[in-house]
Amino acid sequence: MQNTAEPPAKALRTPRAAGAAGILSALLLGGAMILVRRAIPERPLDAAAHLSGATGHDALRLALVLLPFGGVFFLWFMGALRDSIGIREDRFFATVFLGAGLLYVALLFVFGATAKAFVVTIDALKGSLPPTGLPHYGRHLTITLLTEYAPRMAGVFTLTTTTIVSRLGLFPRWLLLAGYLVGLVQLLLVSRIAWSEMVFPVWVMVVGFFLLVSPSERADAPDPPGR
Repeated sequence: MQNTAEPPAKALRTPRAAGAAGILSALLLGGAMILVRRAIPERPLDAAAHLSGATGHDALRLALVLLPFGGVFFLWFMGALRDSIGIREDRFFATVFLGAGLLYVALLFVFGATAKAFVVTIDALKGSLPPTGLPHYGRHLTITLLTEYAPRMAGVFTLTTTTIVSRLGLFPRWLLLAGYLVGLVQLLLVSRIAWSEMVFPVWVMVVGFFLLVSPSERADAPDPPGR
């Protein structure tokens, strides 16, 4: 009798280099944040004149090129983290983890679309005075998305991730403490301290490097009875 049993399916494993996605994401997102900070001046009413110049204009355009790639690599970074968590993933924390991470990327893309529209509008108005309030509105909208709303989602993502890996014992103590500190800064202080949104890409880079050099540490132990 011919054996018609199908061979067992192979498990889809995260590529070994997936942790490098965190490093690439941190470099691209951090670079984009620095360029945006340098491109958009502190005084809102100077935004149109500044962006009309070559320096501010080119810096913001380069930031908008880097931003989507940083978001894509961040999604790979989230996948690498979930692979490290393994089957012990808690559904409650997993929901918050995924929701915060996806909202962070979505807000970055909304920021990118808004900033792109702002730049195109400024280009179209070259040689004429912009409508009253346009530079003020455009500057505040782009900066608020990048430095207030997106970082707060990053803070939720960081705190949730740190709590999950703390329960499973996947990260060293110093990295757990750094994660809680970064999460609290993003949630509570990001709108008060200039450039504080940069601590999140730094944390992503450190975690990505840790995942890259420790690819075999997974939480694949079965759940305890009754869970």
